[in-house]
Amino acid sequence: MNRESAPTWVPASGHALRHAGIHFDAVRIAGMLAEEVAYELMQFTDFHAGPIVREATGERYMYFLLPPQSAGAHVWPAGARPLTRSGRGSAFVGVPALEGLTWPLDWRSRPSIEVPFVEPGLLHKVVARAVR
Repeated sequence: MNRESAPTWVPASGHALRHAGIHFDAVRIAGMLAEEVAYELMQFTDFHAGPIVREATGERYMYFLLPPQSAGAHVWPAGARPLTRSGRGSAFVGVPALEGLTWPLDWRSRPSIEVPFVEPGLLHKVVARAVR
């Protein structure tokens, strides 16, 4: 994907904080659970899962980016935290550029014109199965 076809919320270089609930909602999952969920999601979608941001430091979170105002439609299991625009405070997600130096963030799965977001119902199903 080139810069011209990237969603407007993807920065041209480096990385930028984006307010969850505006351009997208997110579900944050840490460590090995995140890796397992991302792998399973990629299997279900023939490797076109939609945007997944990976953090290389700390808890090694992954942020699964969903359509705006969609994360609240599900009750997420322990280990998966929805980040959305709600009355309980603001949440911000770091979004890397498509190319160049973006450490400590990168794309586990990039957004595309065909798949601009992770499908919320499928993600919920995969997470629920992974935490059992």
